[in-house]
Amino acid sequence: MYESMILRTIARLMLPLLLLLSLFMVVRGHHLPGGGFVGGLLASAAIILQIVAFGPDYAREIIPVNYLRVAAIGVGFAACWGLLALLQGDPFMAARWLDTPIPGIGKLGTPVMFDVGVYLTVIGVTTQLSLVLAEEPTLYPLRRSPPPQTEPVAPEG
Repeated sequence: MYESMILRTIARLMLPLLLLLSLFMVVRGHHLPGGGFVGGLLASAAIILQIVAFGPDYAREIIPVNYLRVAAIGVGFAACWGLLALLQGDPFMAARWLDTPIPGIGKLGTPVMFDVGVYLTVIGVTTQLSLVLAEEPTLYPLRRSPPPQTEPVAPEG
């Protein structure tokens, strides 16, 4: 945690922008550069910026989510969309697409939903790793408790 007003101001301003940009990268990523991995990294970068600027407690407070659970849900969500084709007799991860494209987004299908699972997994894993590292007292010395106060020793005699 840094005591910089500039960093804290920018971190506050960038959080919603980076989260929105990450969602945009997920939705548009299947047809253009981006996707679940890049979008997840952007979202976790927004949260990591809060950790650097305000500390891990604030980051947990503004987005109170169990990030390991988010990662597990992402893996399960991605696997479900891969299994859909398998249940219909096609190879695992064979794509299924809606016939009509959605304006502004394009065609939706199982690859896009798989990307959403990857997005959640990347957010969960990278943010949890960052929080664990930030909360480690030897790596994050500003959070250490102050040394115990000792009382002055009275002279003998």
